[in-house]
Amino acid sequence: MSRFFGRFRRGKKKEEEIKLSGKPQEKTPKTLTELEKICWNDKETYQALFSVMFLDPRKTGTTMKEAAENAKKAEKANDPVKAKFWYEIAGGMAIYEGDVKKVVEYFSQCQKISPDADYSILKVPEKAVAKAQEYYKKVLG
Repeated sequence: MSRFFGRFRRGKKKEEEIKLSGKPQEKTPKTLTELEKICWNDKETYQALFSVMFLDPRKTGTTMKEAAENAKKAEKANDPVKAKFWYEIAGGMAIYEGDVKKVVEYFSQCQKISPDADYSILKVPEKAVAKAQEYYKKVLG
């Protein structure tokens, strides 16, 4: 029974500590990421890149061509989960390489495999790839 009431005592103690400190907890200002800085005035493009762009694609260990081949093999093997996975990697690598046509091709395949998923990069592929290239030049040199 004492454990049960102990929960309430701990919560009250924290309230007392806050009151004793005399000032409310201050929030630290959020530091913007490089991608947020580049896309600061274009939320649509930021959202388009947020979930599909690799921050450092050199660490993927695969090329766009290899990923696309793996995706096609998975499609032939009737494995849509694996196919979507590899198309997303191929699409991310296409963003890195600046190939808008391939970005549209690979993410369209993802959309076809998973119609409920939101691939907003398909709405603004040119702008998204341009912002991504700006990011890569700045961050990866």
